[in-house]
Amino acid sequence: MTSSDDGGTAPGPADLRAFAVELRRMNGEINRLVHGFANDQGLHTTDIQALAAILDAETPLTPGRLRDHLGLTSGAVTACLDRLERAGHIRRSRESADRRVVHLHYLAGARSAARSHFRPLAEATERARAGFSEPELAVVLRFLASVNDELTEVRSPRSPRR
Repeated sequence: MTSSDDGGTAPGPADLRAFAVELRRMNGEINRLVHGFANDQGLHTTDIQALAAILDAETPLTPGRLRDHLGLTSGAVTACLDRLERAGHIRRSRESADRRVVHLHYLAGARSAARSHFRPLAEATERARAGFSEPELAVVLRFLASVNDELTEVRSPRSPRR
């Protein structure tokens, strides 16, 4: 903690509470955008989490990997994928030699709708990034990745296999 002008204490840059407050604020703002997109598209917020996972995956996700990522039952993931497919956001394909393996793909038209809706988030992020040097941004990115890794570890042992 550091002293403030009014004689009290103000949070220092490494204060855990200050990080928690800012992370909650950011989460709240992102959730507001996500809920708006879900509402506009006639989807559930879980469906949007699924879309983000499909979009961010380095290789095409399978329903099983998506289930593990979201911590849902197989039936819940199937219902989610059915909604996303009916709404034109994803397609399922059997592209491997093992025809039992289903891959999930985010459709280009759906990406365009998401980009349009989330453009204010991208623009706000770019404005915020402009105030930092490349080395500072590297530290911020490393911090966010580390927090996400830690949260994944916290979740993983407790997530039952469904």
